[in-house]
Amino acid sequence: MTAPSSICLLRTSAIGDVTHVVPLVRTLQQAWPQTSLTWIVGKLERRLVGDLPGVEFVTFDKAAGWTGMRSVHAALRGRRFDALLQMQVALRSNLLSLGIKADRRIGYDRARAKDLHGLVINERIPARSGEHVLDAIGSFCEPLGLKQTQVRWDIPVPDEAHTWAAEQLPGDAPTLLVSPTSSHALRNWRPERYAAVMDHATARGWRVAMVGGPSAFERGMADAVLAACKSPPLDLTGKDTLKKLLALLCRTQLLLTPDSGPMHMANAVGTRVLGLHAASNPDRSGPYSDRRWCVDKYDEAARKFLGKPASEIPWGSKIEKPGVMDLIGVDEVIERYEAAARDMRLF
Repeated sequence: MTAPSSICLLRTSAIGDVTHVVPLVRTLQQAWPQTSLTWIVGKLERRLVGDLPGVEFVTFDKAAGWTGMRSVHAALRGRRFDALLQMQVALRSNLLSLGIKADRRIGYDRARAKDLHGLVINERIPARSGEHVLDAIGSFCEPLGLKQTQVRWDIPVPDEAHTWAAEQLPGDAPTLLVSPTSSHALRNWRPERYAAVMDHATARGWRVAMVGGPSAFERGMADAVLAACKSPPLDLTGKDTLKKLLALLCRTQLLLTPDSGPMHMANAVGTRVLGLHAASNPDRSGPYSDRRWCVDKYDEAARKFLGKPASEIPWGSKIEKPGVMDLIGVDEVIERYEAAARDMRLF
């Protein structure tokens, strides 16, 4: 088919979902290298992907409210795209898309659409159930006549970020990196349980480091973990940037984390992930490339909190209930850590 001259991608957040868009960008670039790509992305998220080559970025500052929307519309005034890929169904994003002129407006199938999504699109991706979020995003190229058959990230990491990471994690000691905090509080594990796993890894001769953002919430979680640790880990909470975190992950053998942005950043650079899943389904939102090292209590959570197995609840349902993450025991996480270490021949 004839290559479009211009495509606008709208996916503003969150960090994990933005990493899922990168393989779609790569698919479009490989098939149609002359097609102009414009990506409307969140202010924070742009710090992670805003240096992808061959892509024009327009920043949406959601904290600015209507002013942020008007800024995006002003940046695109007078332009018309061959296609808009409307990959976010939140009401705010649907409203934002109204100011983007495009001949083809491709959005989600009816089952995955919400918040008046159907009113701002004129085409839909194939209706499928049981897809990982990355595959759903990848299917946005199908109405255009393409198929995402390869998944490639290659998110740029600046030299200065690698230099900083090497200063924090020098040498080649096997490293467990712990990112204990999700922005969804009910996905978070107990601090003392993180500490128990971290102490175990230290006793096994691994270097252990902890990362997190600069918010008071993440600092509080980090302090609680540190207070419970018998062997203090390297605390990098609030000291990294998204690019520096990518660089740290490149020097890390295993990341321990709940369902969160760092999980998908780790996957994007090929780092193994020991994901903690009870509130969310790892088959939908876990590390895309390799979920062997995750602890999966999603079905047990569905039975306990919803009274039915996971197979009988809508795909993608969140079970963010108080106590749901307590279904994950320390011994189960240590078992996955040991299995991953054996697989890497580090024991």
